[in-house]
Amino acid sequence: MMKESGEEIVLMKGNEAIAHAAIRCGCDGYFGYPITPQSEILETLAVEKPWETTGMVVLQAESEVASINMIYGGGGSGKRVMTSSSSPGVALMQEGIAYMAGAEIPGLIVNVQRGGPGLGTIQPSQGDYFQATRGGGNGDYYVLVLAPSTVQEMADFVDLSFQLAFKYRIPAMILSDGVVGQVMEKVVLPPFKPRRTEEEILRECPWATTGRKGGRPINVITSLELRPEAMERHNLHLQEKYRTIREHEVRYEEHLVDDADYLIVAFGSAARIAQKAISELRGEGVKVGLLRPITLWPFPTKRIKELSRQVKGILTFEINAGQMVEDVRLAVEGRTPVTHYGKMGGIVPTPDELIDRLKEDFGIVES
Repeated sequence: MMKESGEEIVLMKGNEAIAHAAIRCGCDGYFGYPITPQSEILETLAVEKPWETTGMVVLQAESEVASINMIYGGGGSGKRVMTSSSSPGVALMQEGIAYMAGAEIPGLIVNVQRGGPGLGTIQPSQGDYFQATRGGGNGDYYVLVLAPSTVQEMADFVDLSFQLAFKYRIPAMILSDGVVGQVMEKVVLPPFKPRRTEEEILRECPWATTGRKGGRPINVITSLELRPEAMERHNLHLQEKYRTIREHEVRYEEHLVDDADYLIVAFGSAARIAQKAISELRGEGVKVGLLRPITLWPFPTKRIKELSRQVKGILTFEINAGQMVEDVRLAVEGRTPVTHYGKMGGIVPTPDELIDRLKEDFGIVES
């Protein structure tokens, strides 16, 4: 560990950074179940023993279904609680996530994606884009989805996810993948934030179920409503909340877009590969830029629409069969050609493959 200007700089995996950030940002509890390639999150917490230092509860549940329902209960009492898993494990959690969305319970779900469908492979993938951004359970709901591309963002997005989850009373998801989860990089760990007292929780979360204390009523939190008119009013309330999130919480990063003739849209580890490809293309005189969505929901629709007026073509680069490309095409509204390139089955594409596909799709001839 090094210290520069009071900052703690360490070398660690993305999964380990998630665990350390959770301890430091005042997380009250982690409930999870091991699955490759995210098991280091639970393992790191077990080694660090935060229950002895911060009071954070760490529990290996008997299943992914059990862990998400523990998040439902902990979040419903106003606590900062989280779980983590990988693709098929998160699939098992979808019922609980939908319950949380319907009951407006905040919480954090970390998904370190692997190849699928089904049990698939333990190798990296980005095949859970639809599962995350479309609300994989039943009903009309969304979860707020952040996509880190570095170990530093793995650490930074833990506290940010909790802030947004409690601000909007919505489940938040960090959608990572096996590359970012397993790669080792330097990371500046966040400062320790004290866990909130019971009084602070009651003040910040008046909706929470905390039991009858000091004559306070017991709040009942549920996603069940048998009266159709009342259920529609609740759904309209949720949709209004989602509109507010779309207006205020869109996050993205741009790279060399000002003079770009072509645009690559990529998230997570795919964006890292795209940056290398763009550097080589620029060296050949091909003006290519990158837009990296940081929030996959809400999606940077407006910005992509603006850039589509400037460029000759857009290529979405994803480690899947083509999922985010649908959101890009909706944003572009047919004004600009949009193509997709990606690999499946846990195969990670190379920058050279991306370069070849961009040139092929848009008829770029080397000068």
